[in-house]
Amino acid sequence: MSGTMTATPGDPAAEQPPPQDDHAFFGQPRGLLTLSGLEVWERFSFLGMQAILVLYFADSVAHDGMGMDAGTAASVSAAYGTLVYLVSVAGGWLADRILGSYRAVLYGGVLIACGHYAMAVPAPATTWAGLGLISAGTGLLKPNVASMVGKLYRTDDQRRDAGFALYYMGINIGAFLGPLITGWLGDHKGWHWGFSAAAVGMTFGLIQYVLGRRHLAGRRHAAEFALPPEGMRRAVRLMVLGALIVAALAVLLALGGWLTMSRFVDLLTLISVIAPVVYFAVMFASPRVTPEERGRLRPYVVLFLASVAFNFILFQAYSTMMLLASTNAETTLLGFHFPAGWYASALGAFEVALAPVVAAVWARMGPRQPHASNKIAFGVILGGLSFLLMVVPTAGHGGAAYKMAAWWIVGSYLLLGLGDILLETSGMSATTKLAPKAFASQTMSLWFLSLALANGIQAQTVKVYGKVSNAAYFGVNGAVAVAVGVAVILAAPWLKRTMHPVH
Repeated sequence: MSGTMTATPGDPAAEQPPPQDDHAFFGQPRGLLTLSGLEVWERFSFLGMQAILVLYFADSVAHDGMGMDAGTAASVSAAYGTLVYLVSVAGGWLADRILGSYRAVLYGGVLIACGHYAMAVPAPATTWAGLGLISAGTGLLKPNVASMVGKLYRTDDQRRDAGFALYYMGINIGAFLGPLITGWLGDHKGWHWGFSAAAVGMTFGLIQYVLGRRHLAGRRHAAEFALPPEGMRRAVRLMVLGALIVAALAVLLALGGWLTMSRFVDLLTLISVIAPVVYFAVMFASPRVTPEERGRLRPYVVLFLASVAFNFILFQAYSTMMLLASTNAETTLLGFHFPAGWYASALGAFEVALAPVVAAVWARMGPRQPHASNKIAFGVILGGLSFLLMVVPTAGHGGAAYKMAAWWIVGSYLLLGLGDILLETSGMSATTKLAPKAFASQTMSLWFLSLALANGIQAQTVKVYGKVSNAAYFGVNGAVAVAVGVAVILAAPWLKRTMHPVH
């Protein structure tokens, strides 16, 4: 990653500091509306699709599904999530060195839309091709759009955490609406109709993103730390050649019977463990990282591990919790039958409702608000409690068929939603402030590598779902998350001391 050059103050492409007097969107910069609007539709498509993906995998072939058992369906779904966030490393690097943030997000959105359109075609081959396109597109879009939100604020702007909370509220409007639409279509019309709705949603997101681009910081066409021309041409050639070699090798191994789905899942888990270790090592050793920046990376390792613990729980809202809802939860409320996929909308609904409350509380408290590390710790604990709550209705039932009241899963999602707001908004905000300047977008990619690792661990753990009692499964996983949250609270004095200027 050497050979970079930065924009100079006299360069017209140089980043202009965000204005302090832009309060057009609920007291926040108007660019936040454009980026939130994009994420509304990206989450509509991504989580709308994910809410029915594990059900599609587990459904019988006769019903247009893939015919997998519950544990395999959850494992493959988690492996897909692992791939999505692993690719985000390349997305951050491409934005920093070649494309620039604006174009990286735009191209990523185009790939996501194409992937959903491919999944709308009822054939296994187009399903796998679509998931590959969505993985590549999300890897470009997710780390860079979050980084662009951070660029709307100066480092000392106290609106930043509240702004990220509003941003997170906005994207969870999509998380709420997506499963409602795709869940109904999947239940009444067929799974691929649900995937079609996701495609249309992402198209709407791209349109509003392009129309609102003038309000964005970092919308230049050149990358902030662009490679020199010869280095850029060499990087493009290597990427194309590498992609072709990997694709050819995968086809040969699959045809030879070695690259089975199980081995592919295991390989992704292994990569998800190795990648963050290597990435942290590169950043700590980089000569472009100052001693002060290196000091702020150390507490970031703790935040990274806290994110892994929480998101291990969160992502199961769309895998094991969906399977539990489809087999062991009531899907009738006041005489109205609803698809099991609608449970996923409860999580988005709670985050939409709670995010502005959290944002208002932080804005009102100002400098008196809890330290970022404590917000993250409380989020992890709430995530663990959301799983521990499931022990009560599942205890004593073993593997027998039973039906729990809808309110148990809804209550679990309430705890999980509040925890998600506390952890993700504070985590992303802290990332944009702790990031070394030369690794701005790539540090946000590192945050998303925590999501990859969470999915990688989940891809292995969910294999035992259905083979042990539900009470044991949710109880052990929930207890581990609570223990991690408590450990972060105990480390708070050191974190506060080393995370300056993060508050």
